Amino acid sequence: MNSPLPDDYLAPHYIHKINWLRAAVLGANDGILSTASIAVGVAAASDTREPIVLAALAGLVAGALSMAAGEYVSVSSQTDIEKADIEREKMELNEMPELELQRMAEIYEKRGLTKESAMEVAVQLTAHDALGAHVRDELGLNEVSQAHPLQAAFASGASFTFGAMFPLLVAIFLPVDSMVIYQYTIAIICLVILGALAAKTGGSSIIKAVFRITFWGSIAMVLTALVGYWFGVNV
Repeated sequence: MNSPLPDDYLAPHYIHKINWLRAAVLGANDGILSTASIAVGVAAASDTREPIVLAALAGLVAGALSMAAGEYVSVSSQTDIEKADIEREKMELNEMPELELQRMAEIYEKRGLTKESAMEVAVQLTAHDALGAHVRDELGLNEVSQAHPLQAAFASGASFTFGAMFPLLVAIFLPVDSMVIYQYTIAIICLVILGALAAKTGGSSIIKAVFRITFWGSIAMVLTALVGYWFGVNV
């Protein structure tokens, strides 16, 4: 007797979250890390609050806009390439349909079908939706991997702002004489939480994600603090 299927057996896999999750995690991580690093560097060279707060605020604004613009340009470039490939595929289907059919059959044969079955599948899919089949199986484009520039830009900018708020609040409210320690501690706590949430959402190892994000975050902040100490400039 077959065991009953779970209620969520048709739910989307984690891969369906990859586009917005990548942009959001990157933005929040960069917001926490870059803003905290700027504040740490300035705090290491200053004993007053104003320059630390100003540096953190400037880092938040500039970083959020830069992340959003950079993500939009990057993903838009990817979209342009995808559209160009699709247009080229349309032209090839019109000019040499037999060769394109053979290409499809070869793709399915490499995936494990017999030569006859591969050709039959190629014929049926071509008859149903030739362009869709070639875009999916020859170019490797699908709804999961499709680029969305505005979605990525908004996710990156908003998540950067959210992440950068924590170092900014630390710079505003916590004691200046221990600012470097406070910035490092709060940033590491935020990075640990972010790594755990990202791993949980993406279905990956929480321990690996937390270690990776805290290790590289610590290196970035330590090096930035050393720059401030080495220069020893009273801002």
